[in-house]
Amino acid sequence: MELLAVPPLAEWRDTKATLHRFCQVVGKIRLASAVRRNHWWNVPFHVTGQGITTRPMGQSDGNPIFTIDFDFVRHRLVVTTVDGRAVSLALHGQSVASFYHSTMRALAALDVRVDMRVPRPFDLPDSDRPFAEDTEHAAYDPVAVTRYWQVLSQVNLLLEEFAAGYSGKISPVHHFWHTFDLACTRFSDRLIDQPPEADPVTREAYSREAISSGFWFGDDAFPEPAFYSYTAPEPDGLDSEPLKPEAAQWITQRGGHLAVLRHADARSEPDARAAVLAFYDSAYQAGARRAGWDIARLACPGGVTDPQLSAGR
Repeated sequence: MELLAVPPLAEWRDTKATLHRFCQVVGKIRLASAVRRNHWWNVPFHVTGQGITTRPMGQSDGNPIFTIDFDFVRHRLVVTTVDGRAVSLALHGQSVASFYHSTMRALAALDVRVDMRVPRPFDLPDSDRPFAEDTEHAAYDPVAVTRYWQVLSQVNLLLEEFAAGYSGKISPVHHFWHTFDLACTRFSDRLIDQPPEADPVTREAYSREAISSGFWFGDDAFPEPAFYSYTAPEPDGLDSEPLKPEAAQWITQRGGHLAVLRHADARSEPDARAAVLAFYDSAYQAGARRAGWDIARLACPGGVTDPQLSAGR
């Protein structure tokens, strides 16, 4: 399998910054309108055949059932209610401010009421500026955005394939609008006592021991698209464990160690699919060994847990 090329971050940095904030606007609508799930699983987007979706929400809060979809083929935002009504708006030609106002008007036209408690970006450099006032971010390159979605789609299936090998508690493969990455997380049942100073987002995300695998498009701290994995909390000696393929490495980030396989290095492998899956598995094995997980008991090769079927494979 050949991995799709990803534009260098420098070529679509401004578009990525705008799109990231568009996603945060819609993500905060999702946060306000969906039933809370463990580890914030209610919050992320899921990949679709045309873009990404919030999935249906509403009903429990008195709103009609509605869905918000980013269509990255036609480059429109589509808000749809369960009775078939829909309002859409163009993604290009919008600042964050105009996108925010247009989205809120679309919701109102469909009788959807949303109390966005903090209508500002989360954990971004301009987190003090309301969406409604952001006229700075207005770049939108449709070609780059379409490729972003196509790469998400390809990596989504690689993560689904990797996820199939684990029978324990595991998240969906989902796209976080907070960090703008695609991830899938395996959990043990070990409760983690977070320090009192930990923020509420971190406390819920890491309330159980976890090994997360994913992909990001690059940022200022690491300006390259890359596959990644980390173990939380990090066990001693994690960075001494071997990784596959040879190009993969441990890097230090935010005081811990992150397993990284650069997208460009994966593309150069004879079998990119096998290389990415080997990377995810080697990083998982490293974390699980060091943390003392029962690796054999939690395995389900090929997505099969039935002993009779497993024996006949």
